[in-house]
Amino acid sequence: MFKDKVLLITGGTGSFGNAVLKRFLNTDIKEIRIFSRDEKKQDDMRILYNSQKLKFYIGNIRDYDSVLNAVRGVDYVFHAAALKQVPSCEFFPIEATKTNVLGTDNLIKAAVYHKVKKVICLSTDKAAYPINAMGISKALMEKTALANARSGNDETIICLTRYGNVMASRGSVIPLFIQQIKDNKNLTITDGKMTRFLMSLDDAVNLVLFAFKNGKQGDMFIHKAPASTIHDLAKTLIEIFKSASSTKIIGTRHGEKLYETLCTREEMSKAISMDNYFKIPIDDRDLNYDKYYEEGDNEIQKYEDYNSHNTYRLSNVELEKMLLNLECVKNSI
Repeated sequence: MFKDKVLLITGGTGSFGNAVLKRFLNTDIKEIRIFSRDEKKQDDMRILYNSQKLKFYIGNIRDYDSVLNAVRGVDYVFHAAALKQVPSCEFFPIEATKTNVLGTDNLIKAAVYHKVKKVICLSTDKAAYPINAMGISKALMEKTALANARSGNDETIICLTRYGNVMASRGSVIPLFIQQIKDNKNLTITDGKMTRFLMSLDDAVNLVLFAFKNGKQGDMFIHKAPASTIHDLAKTLIEIFKSASSTKIIGTRHGEKLYETLCTREEMSKAISMDNYFKIPIDDRDLNYDKYYEEGDNEIQKYEDYNSHNTYRLSNVELEKMLLNLECVKNSI
């Protein structure tokens, strides 16, 4: 797939970047570049992987010049750099905007300048019907990518992926629950009826690769993920660890939803089902909206959004099987 090619991963020291490295570093890829701000994590990766194919670029996605330098000579980009924590983005929304929106615009403009063949931008379920600053900034990230895709430059293909919670990724609830179990504490739940999509890191990488293989200009790809209630997730972990811990309801945090949406009703009206994925083609209308004043779309009323309340709900047995496949669970039992 990447034979003799150069791949850049922005925000590459995170969970997604490490998963990509494990998948492709020992293949016939020419080079993988990691672009991020964190020199300590880059040094840890350099020591861990010890590969001549792995190159590191210190920089900030907000700084166009540092992005421009990292993109030079690159064939493909996986854009994962983002501020992702809901509470921190609630308190610092301008910082979320600088990284998630303006940073994405910097990355795409640098990719177009250097004639990168394809850019895959990673988004989140919180960008669909957003209610918090993180989701709003990622929704604007999507709009920024799509606006660039409409520019008429087909030398650089810009695609998007949108997915839900990656199990055991940095900042996710599963490592927190495991630590609380180890500390003999009760597991803190904001709302037991709250549901979330669940997917593994491999699922996240597979989604990006599917978009890479199948995406045309402006396409967005969504993984058809199962879901679980947070209560079932906590209870299943307690059973796996044979813990005496219980659960404690603490109330909804800043910017939390009862359930997440991966595909809005409007998007579902034009979604194309492709095995385990939905493809959402770009809305290619221009600013000439005259004809839309008289011609609406009644078809949209027939659809509902695809969310973590109406997707497939994992049984306790299925949830336990998924959890037992996670390294953080296996290493902690």
